[in-house]
Amino acid sequence: MTNLFTAHPASVNETYWQHLRFALRFGALMTLGGIAALVHALLPFCFVTTAGRISDELVAIRAAARARSVAAARPAMARPDRSA
Repeated sequence: MTNLFTAHPASVNETYWQHLRFALRFGALMTLGGIAALVHALLPFCFVTTAGRISDELVAIRAAARARSVAAARPAMARPDRSA
């Protein structure tokens, strides 16, 4: 039987706790960026670059996570024979 708490984290090569930490950080940044964007919509002089900066940070965080996941999924490459 599949464990609902670990199936998805395992699919991205993370433990439950690694995934929890990543998702909490990502979600908190998304929330802060969204709040900054909403305030900026009403008060355009506030948080002029905050939402965009957070969005850029989220893209970078996600790209790094994707690269780690792909690298962890690759089989280890055999080391060349050095006995020659």
